[in-house]
Amino acid sequence: MNPFSYERATSSDAAIHGVSLGAKFIGGGTNLVDLMRYDVEHPSKLIDVNHLHLDQVTRLPNGGVRIGASVRNSDLANHELIRTHYPLLSEALLNGASPQLRNMATTAGNLMQRTRCYYFMDTAFPACNKRNPGSGCAAIEGMNRIHAILGASSSCIATNPSDMSVALAALEATIHVEGENGKREIAIADFHLLPGDTPQIETTLKPGELITAVDLPAPRYSRNYHYLKVRDRQSYAFALVSVASALELDGNTIKSARLALGGVAAKPWRSPEAEDSLKGATAGREAFRKAAELALTGAKPQKDNAFKIELAKQSIVYSLTLAQQRQGAQA
Repeated sequence: MNPFSYERATSSDAAIHGVSLGAKFIGGGTNLVDLMRYDVEHPSKLIDVNHLHLDQVTRLPNGGVRIGASVRNSDLANHELIRTHYPLLSEALLNGASPQLRNMATTAGNLMQRTRCYYFMDTAFPACNKRNPGSGCAAIEGMNRIHAILGASSSCIATNPSDMSVALAALEATIHVEGENGKREIAIADFHLLPGDTPQIETTLKPGELITAVDLPAPRYSRNYHYLKVRDRQSYAFALVSVASALELDGNTIKSARLALGGVAAKPWRSPEAEDSLKGATAGREAFRKAAELALTGAKPQKDNAFKIELAKQSIVYSLTLAQQRQGAQA
């Protein structure tokens, strides 16, 4: 690990003005410190943002909820407002990492989680466009069982590892950030980027911007929802495929649907076409399979992960089926 300086910020302004070229904000540090140990990240300075009073979950006047950037994943998953009104998010969080990691990891840190691509994490492999822009992508010709099947490019086929972000995508969260040019909001659909020719740029955050909160809209999907995570082992493994599904039902008719996939792309994957196909349809296998086919339109496998396409389709059908059968609390 390279030498670095450390500063504890006492306000958002101090954190923003204290950040400089090569500096990083640190909350729980569950991902960043790992990457520093692996020699992947080399910040010259860490700015500790754990004391900015961004650790509350509060009701909004519009019926939604605001989640502070420093709220720990375990606290968020078990918060009464989240468990009651956004159980899909609670379920996704409890599928992520281990209890020890969830006790440290923060909302903002989870949004900023970096890929678990073997070739990104291991500096013995020089070719990684995400780590060393212009060096190539060792994964494309290497072991790529866990890699992307949607939205990848010839520069990068890594996936986003977050479970939380998949649920936030389905729930259409909004991310609040602050920087030297003021405050702004970013829809989560626009927050994470596909790799294109610049896979090293993973989000639409501008240099020095600090995530302060995440807003959820008024709840609509507290009764019929399911987060399905398919992984190689039950505990502490990243998703091969995950599905956040939510249905708003009138009897057996689908009034609206939300569907987001994890483990298949560099960002949580939404398919408006799949969701639109469910609207007005009779809930059941036929409608769910049609949505699954639409959600995987354009999927392109690598040599080791063609299985992910059918796995994702069947996972969508299964997750929607369990969402339909569920009878959670009315929001």
